[in-house]
This record gives sequence, structure tokens and C-alpha cells, in this order.
Amino acid sequence: MLDPFDLRSGQAVGRFWVRMSSNKHRALLIVAHGSTVNPDSSAPTLAHAAEIRRRNIFADVECAFWKEEPSLRDALFLFGPESIRELYVVPNFISEGYFTQTVVPRELELDGRITKRSNGQIWRYCEPVGNHPLMTELLLKRARDVAPDVDPAETSLLIVAHGTDLNENSAVAAKREVEKIRSLGKYAAVLNVYMEESPLVSDWRKLAKTHNVVVVPFFISDGLHSYEDIPVLLGIAVAAGVDRGQPGSTPAATERGEIFRCNPYRIDGRNLFYAPSIGTDPGFADIIIEQALSAKS
Repeated sequence: MLDPFDLRSGQAVGRFWVRMSSNKHRALLIVAHGSTVNPDSSAPTLAHAAEIRRRNIFADVECAFWKEEPSLRDALFLFGPESIRELYVVPNFISEGYFTQTVVPRELELDGRITKRSNGQIWRYCEPVGNHPLMTELLLKRARDVAPDVDPAETSLLIVAHGTDLNENSAVAAKREVEKIRSLGKYAAVLNVYMEESPLVSDWRKLAKTHNVVVVPFFISDGLHSYEDIPVLLGIAVAAGVDRGQPGSTPAATERGEIFRCNPYRIDGRNLFYAPSIGTDPGFADIIIEQALSAKS
């Protein structure tokens, strides 16, 4: 598939044409959740920001977090109105839900999709990354990468989301992606599973009927959920040799990464492949740029 953007060169083709000189007064703010207990939570967001900054598409690229520094409220003071006249806010969130609809607009004092500040700055609130059509391709790529030698026709693909009662829209993105992938007819089965609502990821043995099962976490980062919680629910934490230590503790960095390098896991005579979270894919930098450019028109 031909990407609508030649983003690695910093030039856009098709719907948009990015001229470097026209962006000298435009900045990008990537907002994410962050974590007070897991330092890896913000790592993908910071990495994507560094890559976008390297491409010189925007005059400035910054990050702000709900649970880390700089905070969302700090972001109100990150961009001087004399140099930055227009700002694009891209939520690095998988779904349109409680944080994108309530927390971020409240903390950034946004009036809607377009907010004009008293200092003359225009803030454009963009769609979250999880809403972008390229997400389907990234999920398929991750499933292929983690299980390159299996026949999709003999494989069940499970997309794991969090699930929550804070906002009913939190699972919409995951359901949409599963429906799109299922319609392609490549896998024997494509299923939504959740940590906190049905169907539960812990029930994967009953839900998946095939010999091969590929599990892709639909999360922004590899944090406690992907390193510890989901492996325990899948029954692979012990098989991976991860010592979870005391309740609430975090395994060493080498142990955390090891959980993704022990595929396939042999459980009940079946092969289970466990992938890193989708948000760690470098392609997210492209999606962030596209979401910003889409709000430009």
C-alpha cells in the first residue's frame, strides 16, 4: 500500500504538501497518560516525539502527560505566543474515551477542536492516534512479526484492550480494528478480549479454537499491563521465567523484555505468541504527524 505521506523525508504527498518555511510558527504537542510507577510508560511517546523533531516538520515538538512531568497544565506555558502562532495537540491514546474527551480538554482549557487563546495562539485538538486508518496495518504487521512462520488460516488473532466503565467508548477502537481485520479473511478468527470486561483475555483457551494463537496488546506502551498483568492472565508469566517479586513490584528491565522473546509458548498443546504493545511501533510517529496535518485543513 502506498502511504499518502512520504513522512520520513518531512514532505507530504497527496492530500497535503508540507513546506518547511510555512511551519516555522507551528508546533506539535503530543499528550499521553504517563505513569507514576512505571518509567517505561512515557518511553514510546518520547521516542516518537524525538523522531518527529528530527524531521524538522514543526518549529517545536513537545510532550505532556497526565501522570508525569511536564504535566498537561504545564503545556499551557511551553510555547511562546511570539514564536508559535498555531499549535497541534495530538493525543497519543488508543481510543476516544474518558481521557481524550474529558481530562485533556479540561487540563488544556480547550473549547473544542479549535481554541483561540487570549494571546492569539490557535490550538487545534486532533484525533487520537488510535482512530487513524493505518492502525489496522500496524496491527497486522505486529502479528506477522511475532509469528512469521505460522499460517494465518490456522491462527486466532486476539487484540487485547483494557476495558473500563469510565466511558463506553474506550473499547470502540479495539472493536473497530477487529472488525476490519476480520473482514480481510486472513485469520481463522479475530477476537476482542479485555482485561476488565467480557470477553476476558484470561478466557483465551475457551475463546480461541485454533492450534496457533497470536496476542497483540492494543496499548500505547509496554507497562505493567503488558509486562505483568496480561502474561499472568494468559498463563505465560511463569513459563517466561519472570520473577514478579513482591506485589506491586516491577521486574528488571531485561526480564520485562524477555516476556516477548520466548515465543511461542506451549500451553495445552497449542502455540501462543505474545507481541509487544502496538504503541511501541515506530510507525506511530507517522500517524501522529498525519493526525496533526489532518487538523490543518
